[in-house]
Amino acid sequence: MAQHTVLESTLEVFRRHGVTKIFGNPGSNEIPFLAGLTEDFDFILGLHEQVVVGMAEGYSRATGKPALVNLHAASGSGNAMGALTNARYGHVPLVILAGQQVRRTVGQEVMLGSADASILPAPLVKYSHEPLAAEDVPRTLSQAFFEAETQPRGPVYVSVPLDDWALPALDDDKLLAGRSVRAGATPDPESLAEVTSALNSSRAPAIVLGPQVDAAAVDDPEIFGAAVRLAEKTDASVFVAPSPSRAPFPTRHPNYKGVLVPSIRSVRDRLAKHDLVLVVGAGLFRYHRWEPSNYLTAGTTVFHLTQDPREASRAPFGTSLLTEVGAALTTLAETAEDQGKRRPREREKPQRTPEGETDETMTGTQLLEVLNTHLNETVAYVNETTTLDLDYLERIVIDRPGMYHFPASGGLGFGIPAAVGMSLGAPDKTIVATVGDGSLHYGVSALYTAAQRRTRTVFVIVNNSGYGALKGFSRRMGAVNMPGLDVKGIDVVAIAEGYGVPAQRVSTLDDFDHAYREALESEGPVLIDAHVS
Repeated sequence: MAQHTVLESTLEVFRRHGVTKIFGNPGSNEIPFLAGLTEDFDFILGLHEQVVVGMAEGYSRATGKPALVNLHAASGSGNAMGALTNARYGHVPLVILAGQQVRRTVGQEVMLGSADASILPAPLVKYSHEPLAAEDVPRTLSQAFFEAETQPRGPVYVSVPLDDWALPALDDDKLLAGRSVRAGATPDPESLAEVTSALNSSRAPAIVLGPQVDAAAVDDPEIFGAAVRLAEKTDASVFVAPSPSRAPFPTRHPNYKGVLVPSIRSVRDRLAKHDLVLVVGAGLFRYHRWEPSNYLTAGTTVFHLTQDPREASRAPFGTSLLTEVGAALTTLAETAEDQGKRRPREREKPQRTPEGETDETMTGTQLLEVLNTHLNETVAYVNETTTLDLDYLERIVIDRPGMYHFPASGGLGFGIPAAVGMSLGAPDKTIVATVGDGSLHYGVSALYTAAQRRTRTVFVIVNNSGYGALKGFSRRMGAVNMPGLDVKGIDVVAIAEGYGVPAQRVSTLDDFDHAYREALESEGPVLIDAHVS
């Protein structure tokens, strides 16, 4: 079978949304798109772009459905602006598809090119984008329809270079035809009943939980319990969504299976044996490593519950329910059939691993095991050690909401300031911040505030003398000569003491264990510069 083109996949997205009328005034950039329309599409000609948008608004008002508009690059979009104000403030769902010049020439600002196409219609649209690759055009237009339709409804704008339409589409574009986003301020009983029915009939369900679950559970700890009950009743394996910024499930529960590695191939492989995947409180998915693959194995059904409209609209697969995740989890836990299976109650806790340990060295994972050994009810963790992000929720017991925090964007500078802020906001807790020696310098001046306010914060600098995570990425990408990854010769103890925070340097596991126990007993901030191999 011949591979579909970007245009063919896009037209299937339009059909999926019930849109076969296109309002427009054609230009040269639009020729490949318009010439490729099939007979089931009706092009409605208007002789000026303001009229075109006005007709589309009227059509949408009459039908209650989104209308599709085709405009000519920057000039046609500019002509349409007056009418676009009405659609914006009238909350009328329009999908505006603008033609763009040949992709490789846009930066030259050639005739009829739009150098900053996505900025042009702001602030008159709720979403605006020009895909960075031709292969992402169908998914972007799928997202555009969902953006236009979800509350608050309104116009959206997508610019597509004219040479994109004839290029090969992704095989996974077929998943776009099955996408839906259902929205409601409270959980929709009919939709949740559909999810419950799917869970009850699933051969091997998986539940993937994200940060919205933990955030909701901080206000209502029963939500943590609801996630546990749902997993136990359905005998589902529970994963944490890739790139987790919080810990939404007890990490020693027997149904817990760890964090999904943030790459397309890794997620697909980990979920391959599950016929049903229920994702709650996370996007689908926040990938990081580029390991191309199909998103899912054939036959996998995906339901997606989120409070974030953008997470729902941009997903490339699955049925999304836009709803309050805590209430939805509680409902599902109550209505799911109990399969009568229970896994062994205690998941084995990782033991100290002697591998690589000597009297002179320790590893990062061994350091985490020391933290876990001295767990108590007051401790909460802030983590900014990107070399250990996948190990953290394997090595550390998380058994209550709000215990684990990681920078959601992955950008450095979160750890030390966030830990100080958490200490100020929850003075009854001991905040343990594990921070890489590269990350340290992005937020180091927050140590001054910690010292002045006498916060109960333990700063553990996991010091491998460089950007360890980048070294790992460089190896995987074959970039053997990457410069700037070593950070040596910095006296971290002197820096901390200069800000007024007591500090010490350790390099063995026993010394770290001793220093950490003392730090937990301190009434003010303490920093441990822990050198790892």
